[in-house]
Amino acid sequence: MGDMQTQIDYPKGLDFEQVWAALMENREQIKDTERLLKETIAEYDKRFGDMDNRFGEVVENLLAPTMIDKFIDLGVVFQTASTNFKVKDHKNKIYFEIDVFLQNGDTAMLVEIKTNLSISYINEHINRLEKMRSFADLHNDKRSFLGAVAGVVVPFKVKNYALENGLYLIEPAGENLNITPPPNKPKVW
Repeated sequence: MGDMQTQIDYPKGLDFEQVWAALMENREQIKDTERLLKETIAEYDKRFGDMDNRFGEVVENLLAPTMIDKFIDLGVVFQTASTNFKVKDHKNKIYFEIDVFLQNGDTAMLVEIKTNLSISYINEHINRLEKMRSFADLHNDKRSFLGAVAGVVVPFKVKNYALENGLYLIEPAGENLNITPPPNKPKVW
């Protein structure tokens, strides 16, 4: 058996250049469709992201005062609760925002609230806690920092992930809220 050349039979009347031109035109149409899809998704995210943010603000303002009482029931006492707490340290390039910031003289808790809590949001919050520790160290703040995540929709896998990472988990329970402490000691930053 010698060299076998493959010969492609194009539809009658079409040569390679015509088929290639058709493929390139199809490729451009696909790129246009992808661009339109990306623009549509971006617009959807903008519209519904804004709505989700507003919903989150309402939840923050409703939950913050209740959290103090619920944590007291768990033996963790905070005197103050602040919403939308921002840190902007331009000198050290440390920037972050905390949905609810609970504090007393020795301990503070950073609470992240999401409508749909996910593992990626939990990882972002852990990163935020690490930034808080760095910021505090730079400003001689010796308080201990704890973390909590709250969600209206919290899949089982996400609940476990939060608790395994030493975070308190806050969920709605009827007209109230339920706080689940981590099974081991809470992680301290």
